[in-house]
Amino acid sequence: MTFRSRLILYALLTSLTSLSIDALLPGLRQIGLELGVAPPLSTHHVISLFIFGMAFGELVIGPLSDAFGRKQALLGGLCVYLLGTVVALFAQSLEMVLIGRFLQGVGVSGPKIATRAMIRDQFEGDAMARVMSFMFTLFILVPMLAPALAQGLIAIAGWRIVFVAYFVIAVVLGAWVAARHPETLPVARRIPFRPRLLFLNARRILSSPRVTLLIVATGLVFGAQLLYLSTAADLFFEAYGVTESFPLYFAALALAMGLASFINARLVQRLGVVTMARAGFIGLTAVSLMMVVATLGAEVVLPFAVFLTLLSLAFFAIGILFGNLNALAMQTLGNVAGFGASLIASGSSLVATLFAVGFGGFYSGDTTYLAVGFFAAGLSSLVLAEIAIRRHELPVVGVTV
Repeated sequence: MTFRSRLILYALLTSLTSLSIDALLPGLRQIGLELGVAPPLSTHHVISLFIFGMAFGELVIGPLSDAFGRKQALLGGLCVYLLGTVVALFAQSLEMVLIGRFLQGVGVSGPKIATRAMIRDQFEGDAMARVMSFMFTLFILVPMLAPALAQGLIAIAGWRIVFVAYFVIAVVLGAWVAARHPETLPVARRIPFRPRLLFLNARRILSSPRVTLLIVATGLVFGAQLLYLSTAADLFFEAYGVTESFPLYFAALALAMGLASFINARLVQRLGVVTMARAGFIGLTAVSLMMVVATLGAEVVLPFAVFLTLLSLAFFAIGILFGNLNALAMQTLGNVAGFGASLIASGSSLVATLFAVGFGGFYSGDTTYLAVGFFAAGLSSLVLAEIAIRRHELPVVGVTV
């Protein structure tokens, strides 16, 4: 495979996570109306339980990719994803949809983690950050287009058609990987799948303050995004009366992230991953502080134009951060890149889920919860990441026997 075709494949595989979240957003209210919602369940959990499933799947996929190869782990994850898709597709209750979504989250960890490990096998440092930024630039088209396309499909055939699309896409990507992509982890570098080795290597990875701090920082940034995603449909409808045009505004925010990823890809090798990450953290904190001040000064809710402008700037900062945070967190991982990617992704997903569920509980039909949540995430992650960046640590060497 050529470098360009690999980059496209990596972007598509990585975008399956985003697609599994964004394409379903226009259908959340319809799911609630058709299947019924009874406390403590909510259609918000259709998003949060997907991420919660990822936190579990990511713990397993990394070690499996280190033991059996990236390709096998990726394809195995896609099989679990397909199982969850079928469960949700034929669900007759919200509980069964949530079970299917949890399984989808577990399964999507395969392409998510294995793809990162494949990239880590081939690139490192600023070059890795550049590849991941280009990859994010390509896959940002998914959140730009997915809600609009899904809304059209849902209007024609109902919310279940989205799960049919998930099934078809997963099958096509699995066939492409199976037929075309080579294995990137040689047999000589593989680590046997043994509980003792997992425990020892997990302790080595997590005993690195730099890695642990960056896991939490990444989770807080992801948590801010997840907080918005899980409540966006209700917020736009209840606070601003936006329904049919929701995908357009959602696409505009995704465009801000895509532009940031593109700019980061151009600048990261010139300025360095640390400089770009620091700029992203400062930007997110400053913009979210302005959002808090503006929200507190508003009589009811923020004017829609002000809300969109500040949110676009916040997502631009998040777009700068995503490619760099993963590169920073994995920078000191050596032969345990697969397991390290698992721990980083799983830990950050767990932090993000707890953050989004916690702040989402304060949603009351206005933007206050979102402004305060973004500011808390921005400031906390800035402090944690700054401490981590200033630490100079030796690479983590995993136990192999």
